[in-house]
Amino acid sequence: MEMRKIMKDGFVKVAAATPKIKVADTQYNAQAVIDCVKEACDNGAKIVVLPELCITGYSCGDLFLQDKLLQSAREQLGVIADRTADCDALIFVGMPLEKEHKLYNVAAVVQHGQVLAFVPKTYLPNYAEFYEARHFASGEGQDGYCRYQGEDIPFGTDILFDCDTVEGLVVGCEICEDVWTPAPPNTRHALAGATVMVNLSASNDLVGKDTYREELVKLTSARLIAGYIYASAGDGESTQDVVYGGHDIIAENGSVLAQSTPFTTGIIYADLDIAKLRMERRKMTTYLPHEEILHDVIPFSLKVEETKLSRQFDRAPFVPSDKATREKRCEQILSIQANGLKKRYEHTGSKTAVIGISGGLDSTLALLVTVRAFDMLGLPRENIKAVTMPCFGTTDRTYDNACKLTHACEAQLQEVDIRDAVNI
Repeated sequence: MEMRKIMKDGFVKVAAATPKIKVADTQYNAQAVIDCVKEACDNGAKIVVLPELCITGYSCGDLFLQDKLLQSAREQLGVIADRTADCDALIFVGMPLEKEHKLYNVAAVVQHGQVLAFVPKTYLPNYAEFYEARHFASGEGQDGYCRYQGEDIPFGTDILFDCDTVEGLVVGCEICEDVWTPAPPNTRHALAGATVMVNLSASNDLVGKDTYREELVKLTSARLIAGYIYASAGDGESTQDVVYGGHDIIAENGSVLAQSTPFTTGIIYADLDIAKLRMERRKMTTYLPHEEILHDVIPFSLKVEETKLSRQFDRAPFVPSDKATREKRCEQILSIQANGLKKRYEHTGSKTAVIGISGGLDSTLALLVTVRAFDMLGLPRENIKAVTMPCFGTTDRTYDNACKLTHACEAQLQEVDIRDAVNI
């Protein structure tokens, strides 16, 4: 049965897309972006994130110095906006943009045929295989406006996008290297109210980097108590210096909800639970807004409608379904409780323990924890006295379980029949 959920209940479907592009072929790339956006919207996505500089390609090198490429990128952004005007989604697409004789690596934010803002990259990698500072300027401190198609469009790193139809849906944006730095923009965005972060990236692939990237996105979403949508460049980029794997990731508060298969193009989807994120932030008393952090807030609207809920919810969320993970979790529980009890015995100097044992789960766990604590302390197990107190409600099964467990743990067993006491 198809499961459906209404956006007003706090879920928002989002998408990260990696189109197959051609370096410097802006018309081809714009069409690839349009196709991805339309497909994502047809599948109910309300936020669609595409890779860094994907209108031109990230690996253009010194072609970024050519007026023709830059002008064509501006024109194709207009084409993308026009041809996605009927899509009910907030769209983030990467491109180069000239402003006051400086070139910036920006995310163009588009909705319903309008360019809402340009968000420039703050941190430009210029080490190892990267040399972005050769072509681009940092967007730090450049807040203001950029002239585009006869209009002044907001331009800056500290811009948030606030949905007026989905309570709590506030989106912040950063670009690739920004999230890898000691003081990423996402921290400011979250403290200013953003519940969802998007990252337009062109992260190259090295051995082991995919694991680090996944952990970085996952832990960033946990630290911020936010959703995080990461879209990276892939097939079609030049491989002269590096290779791009198109690693897309969607995470929420420390959990990866979806990620792409390495070296593929296409779209991944996930349902972000905005209501849950708001609740988690309310619970964490150290999560305090910063009054000195000021952002420009641009409103946008989404239709509140039913969308297919593809997210899965475990019927037993506190018990891992994977056997290895479940066994590790049980070992952690026993170790935590046993160490706590061990400390109390060390503090009090006690040498014995008396435990009521019923054959049920609670008393079973109590006995196992006590046995482990005694073993850690070097105390004999026979110093543990397990007392069973049968009465009218005691079954043979639970009684036998209590006796067998006590004998297996090498503890003393004492029976105190309480039938007569109950009848008094």
